[in-house]
Amino acid sequence: METTLKLDPDRCINCKRCLQVCPHAVFTEGYDHVDLARPATCMECGACALNCPVQAITVQSGVGCAWAMISAALRGKDLDSGECSCGGSEESCCRSDKEESSCCEGK
Repeated sequence: METTLKLDPDRCINCKRCLQVCPHAVFTEGYDHVDLARPATCMECGACALNCPVQAITVQSGVGCAWAMISAALRGKDLDSGECSCGGSEESCCRSDKEESSCCEGK
């Protein structure tokens, strides 16, 4: 599943606030701007965009987070424990039934 997270590196002033507030370590330090290191793990909470002083980050907050939480709960998984994640990884619970990952098989 793709996220709505977008980074405009030309606008980024490298303040690193997104690094501090992102609960899933989506961003990493770059030379003159932050980099999207793990965009598939973004739960679309919106913390990064809300804390970016120059609006270099946009995200449709709440969309992925809610879907991940609902999907994990329906499968009996826990996002906080790491047994299920949001994004396109193998441990993702955000995938549709067609894309169901190994963490959610049989649930």
